[in-house]
Amino acid sequence: MAAENWVFTVTAQTPTNIAVIKYWGKRDEDLILPINDSISVTLDPDHLCTTTSVAVSPDFTHDRMWLNGKEVSLSGGRYQNCLRELRSRASDVEDEKKGIKITKKDWEKLHVHVVSYNNFPTAAGLASSAAGLACLVFSLAKLMNVKEDHSRLSAIARQGSGSACRSLYGGFVKWIMGKEENGSDSIAVQLTDEKHWDDLVIIIAVVSSKQKETSSTSGMRDTVETSMLVEHRAKEVVPKRIIQMEEAIKNRDFPAFARLTCADSNQFHAVCLDTLPPIFYMNDTSHRIISYVEKWNRFEGTPQVAYTFDAGPNAVLISHNRKAAAQLLQRLLFFFPPQSDTDLSSYVIGDKTILQDAGIQDMKDIEALSPPPEIKETNTPAQKYKGDVSYFICTRPGRGPVVLTDESRSLINPETGLPK
Repeated sequence: MAAENWVFTVTAQTPTNIAVIKYWGKRDEDLILPINDSISVTLDPDHLCTTTSVAVSPDFTHDRMWLNGKEVSLSGGRYQNCLRELRSRASDVEDEKKGIKITKKDWEKLHVHVVSYNNFPTAAGLASSAAGLACLVFSLAKLMNVKEDHSRLSAIARQGSGSACRSLYGGFVKWIMGKEENGSDSIAVQLTDEKHWDDLVIIIAVVSSKQKETSSTSGMRDTVETSMLVEHRAKEVVPKRIIQMEEAIKNRDFPAFARLTCADSNQFHAVCLDTLPPIFYMNDTSHRIISYVEKWNRFEGTPQVAYTFDAGPNAVLISHNRKAAAQLLQRLLFFFPPQSDTDLSSYVIGDKTILQDAGIQDMKDIEALSPPPEIKETNTPAQKYKGDVSYFICTRPGRGPVVLTDESRSLINPETGLPK
């Protein structure tokens, strides 16, 4: 190692992902091995991502981490598993410009600082732990010059947070449950990249950004121990659905994709209800959104939108093209208008061009929206639920993790190795 004081940093950005065939239940708690395969879509990191800066310096006395501005402990088993796995695979690192030389052996005694920031709510059912741990593993692997491919890195990320393994790729990703007891074959693989099906537009209704009452970890454990339905799901239902879903994605068959996505989300929540004590992740607003989408899809005679809910009340709505997305946004804003004092630019965030497509420029346009035709048919006055949705995020399928080479985007002060 070079003699003088130095801080060596790497910054990376990793997307979040939303499962369309759900992972729920582990067969091994320590290694985080699932009871079934799962498939997810990676979301555009411009709208939903974790940015992580990692640093190493001989001056650091212990491993430290800051998440969204607060220092958090790295002593948990999941973080430690990831750090141990990465340190054991580290290689020599040399930065001639800065006069830094780190040997493979040095990594055993060097400590790291990690500074991480999510541009979306943490632990509210938007897969923040997936993006966070994938970013931790990806950025540390770059820092330590770990020469493993993304599939091998996914097996390390999996030990931090199961669904994190799927955030190491863009597009559609499959987490293979694997058969080996040591988890060596429980890895993520990319099915298609983000350009394969780029007609899709995704709107997320953030119903609540509060932390959920039942964490995914404890919820899964209770389900595996008490639900008979989850056994049937893992053995009989999911294996068939995985094959059908891979086919639907390959062929860009939206009706099949929508049918499978909605059915799997509903079954996942049925399994949560079948748990003792029952777990309620969705709320009345979630149920209303499902009902409106189902009515619209039936009215059109072919699915326009698929819905899926992770372990939380937020709706992820996947439209088959931009036209359907604009019509969906009109419906969502009709039923769930913002509070009068809300600014439209903070109520619909992400890709705002969908607002233009929907013909909405200000609050007056929302007030002027007429009831959708499928509601008019029922002859019942449409009820509105002002304030029941916190905000909407418009996004699309996106790319996998990248290193940010622009040093100004680093979250770490290069002089001190502490958060900026």
